[in-house]
This record gives sequence, structure tokens and C-alpha cells, in this order.
Amino acid sequence: MRDKPISDLRRRMIADMTVRSFSDKTQHDYIRHIETFARFLGRSPDTASGDDIRRFQLAQVEQGAQPPKMNTQASALRFFFTITLGRADLAHQLARTHYPRKLPRVLAREQVARLIEAAPGPGLKYKTALSIAYGAGLRGGEVVMLRVGDIDSKRMLIRVELGKGRKDRHAMLSPQLLSLLRAWWLQCRSRGWLFPGQDSLRPITVRQLNRVCHMAAEAAGLGSWVTPHTLRHSFATHLLESDIDVRVIQVLLEAETYCSPTPDRGADLLPVPSPLRRERAHCQAIRLP
Repeated sequence: MRDKPISDLRRRMIADMTVRSFSDKTQHDYIRHIETFARFLGRSPDTASGDDIRRFQLAQVEQGAQPPKMNTQASALRFFFTITLGRADLAHQLARTHYPRKLPRVLAREQVARLIEAAPGPGLKYKTALSIAYGAGLRGGEVVMLRVGDIDSKRMLIRVELGKGRKDRHAMLSPQLLSLLRAWWLQCRSRGWLFPGQDSLRPITVRQLNRVCHMAAEAAGLGSWVTPHTLRHSFATHLLESDIDVRVIQVLLEAETYCSPTPDRGADLLPVPSPLRRERAHCQAIRLP
């Protein structure tokens, strides 16, 4: 049983996150980390001191917590102290763990083709889902949430609603991918989700897509490290190998990496394809492979 002050803090923190449009998963994770901190203290977390924060983070390291978990905990505690409690002085006590960022492993074009061809049946569902992950550079969560109406064959675009950061965007649609999508639609005849699950009112899950990708990778003789996100990295790498401007790739992937301006273009002026032209971009278009 939680006492009343902790329950009030929880409601206040949830309200603070709701106002800022945090996703349900983020809210769940943040609350879980604050509960972990409260259990460590043995009392209400609003009574914590800077020394308590140092002891908590040291205990997490001694328990073997990895840097991603440490940094997520720090973000949750920083939000709690700064926004919910108005104690920014405590937030300054939180340390972030720096660790080397490794380059993502990618597949060669021939390996991508083998992976997609090895996608299990029945029908074209999973072959099409993996093809979209690669051919449009979508995240797994974006693939499973696609609806039939998101495919715009006139403008050759795929509408992605509420992607990472709850942002909408358009992704590229190639003629080959459109042909595969039409063949899949003739099989499923869905009027809602593009990839419905066993219950047609719900889409397939990210976990299911991951499992299918691992099955296809095993059948194709590829490593167990291959995931749907590997296809997204491979898409970006293959564009880069085709001499596509890295800033154009960032627009296509909705990656917010800063690129410094060049003598002939400012940082916000990108030569993107006309269907994906960003506001204030040059009218020059390029052909994507």
C-alpha cells in the first residue's frame, strides 16, 4: 500500500507528463523508475537529497545497470525533480553515463533481397511488411501501424502518422513497392489496417514483426542480429552509397541530425525530391534509386 503523499505525487507527475503529451510508454517507464527510486529510499521521493541521488546511482552501477537504463532513469528523475517538484537544484546532481556509440550493422543489397524472399507465409503479408521497412526506411512500430489509406499511389508517398516523437511525415514509395502492396491487398482485401493481425480489428504487433524477421534471417542464412530496424539502417546506407546527399537522407528518415551550411546552401535548404520538399527548400529535385 502506498501512503497518500506518494499517491498525490504520482497523480501530479502523470498530469505533468500528460500536459506535455508524453506517450503512454514514456509515462509508464518514468513512473516505474520513480517507484524504483522510492523503494531504494524507503520513503517518499520528494524528501530526497543530493546525497540520496548519488547513493542511488552508485547502487544501480553496482547492481550491473547498463548505460541506457542509467540514462533513462536520470531522465525520469530529472523530470520529476525539475517539473513535478520544482527542485532543479536536485536535478543537477544526476549524472549521465557516456558510452561508445557503435556503428549499426547493415545488410548488403543482395542480403536484403534474400531476407525478404525468405519471409514466411502464408501469402505476402510478411514479405510486404519487411519490404516496406527497407524500401521506405520505416521503423517497425511505423510499419505495423500503417493503414490501407496511408498508401498514396498518385503522389507515390506513404503517410506515417504519429511516428517517433509523435510526428507525422511522408515516406517515399517506389513503383516496385507499390506493385507488391497491390498484390498483398488483393490477398487480404483489408479496409483498415494494412497488416491486420488474427483479430482483423487490430494490427500485427512489433514483437510479431521482429519474430518474423528473425525467422526470415535464419532461413536466409543471416545472423540473429538482424531486426526490422536493420533494414532501416540498410536503406539509409544504400542511399548514401548511391551518392545521395546525407541531409536528404535525414529528411527521408526524419532524423534530426544537424548539418552545417555549405557556401551554396544554408543548413535549412535541402535538395529533396519534390513530393517530400520541405518548406523553404530549393526546388531542385533528385532521383532516388
